[in-house]
Amino acid sequence: MHKRRSNAIEEKDALRRSTRVTKKAKIVTDAGEEEVKVEVTTIHIDKAPELAVKPSSTKKGKAKAADTDIIDVSSLPERVCSNWKVGAHVSAAGGVENAVFNAAKIGANAFALFVKSQRKWSSPPLTDANISSFKSRMKQLSYNPKYILPHGSYLINLGNPDTEKREKSYECFLDDLKRCDSLGLELYNFHPGSSLGIVEPSVSMTHIADCINRSHRDTPGSKVVVVLENMAGSGNIIGSDFAHLGEIIGQVDDKTRVGVCLDTCHMFAAGYDIRTKEGWNSTVESFDTHVGLKYLRGMHLNDSKTACGSKKDRHDNIGVGHLSIQTFAHILIDPRMQDIPLILETPSHEGSNKNWDVWVKEIEVLNLLSVGTNSAVCSSPCGEDAKHASEVTYDLLARGIKDVIQATGSSTEGVKSTKSTLKKSAKGAAPQESQKVKRGKRRAVDNE
Repeated sequence: MHKRRSNAIEEKDALRRSTRVTKKAKIVTDAGEEEVKVEVTTIHIDKAPELAVKPSSTKKGKAKAADTDIIDVSSLPERVCSNWKVGAHVSAAGGVENAVFNAAKIGANAFALFVKSQRKWSSPPLTDANISSFKSRMKQLSYNPKYILPHGSYLINLGNPDTEKREKSYECFLDDLKRCDSLGLELYNFHPGSSLGIVEPSVSMTHIADCINRSHRDTPGSKVVVVLENMAGSGNIIGSDFAHLGEIIGQVDDKTRVGVCLDTCHMFAAGYDIRTKEGWNSTVESFDTHVGLKYLRGMHLNDSKTACGSKKDRHDNIGVGHLSIQTFAHILIDPRMQDIPLILETPSHEGSNKNWDVWVKEIEVLNLLSVGTNSAVCSSPCGEDAKHASEVTYDLLARGIKDVIQATGSSTEGVKSTKSTLKKSAKGAAPQESQKVKRGKRRAVDNE
């Protein structure tokens, strides 16, 4: 009996070139509209990369029709050349390689993805074709692995006091790390876990550190850095206090392979008031004291639907929630936040047509906020641009994002003004969430 021939997959290289073009961007100041010269990098691809799949035989001996996956890159937006690497958590549906193209579609300079289903304990392994295509697209679309921040499964709880359940989480965790390594990625972000109220938090922190140490031993030669995420503080979740993260890292043997991702919504919900420049600097100093800035490997940029100290993990679009545009202005001019992935996890309001216009607008606004002090972007003296940036009418930038949300035909729930949200909070009513969002927020810490 003849063996079935496996599909022979060949990826054709695309001719790629890039140019920098100086364009004018309008910002609004107290004196009216001002124009700022912004240098953007345009990536040109002369020929769209394609995957040519040769026919293979079926059990009946009939050849399948050739299946060619051609990537259309003609309409990709220009990507701003910036020291602050802004992007979003994009879909990897249909294969991890699709995440790269999805990031390029929204003009992202960084991105996050799930390397497998975040809702299942086990998933099919990555194929050689997945891995080859992912790496090829990363190269063709000029993405650096240091700005890619994969997110771990929501099922993982390395702090679970139950040995059997913790082992199940560890196997899922280790599988994620190996997938990242096979894709040539350098970071892996995950939620630390929970004590479930059964043991003291310090016991769970030790469990988490032990699992990280074990994963390092089980992946010799790997350069993937395990990145702990700060949390909002609900229930018995570990990581809402910077001291928690510092205690875990203190117990990790190989500190070159551990880091932290700071989520703005989580910080705010946990009680760190970062709305003012003074509050932001105080928070960063606290992080440096308890953890160390050298461990900061990425950020999640999210506004918050709930007030400071609410301990509720409710993401909102930039400038729509309680944090406001000003908060992100502090971050996007802070040199300590340069050269790391800054990932949006805000509602994309995508419909059946995968409309990601909201992310495109948010990335545009965040890049504009960084213009003032970024010499890689400014073609005119940075001091003058910094003056303009400091005078930006933030309310109008936020309105631009809200207008795009409304234009997508999405629910207006996320477009309510901060004033309206504050009024509801004062009455004790939390913003309502759909069942879909509630399911999406579920953290399966009590693993079955």
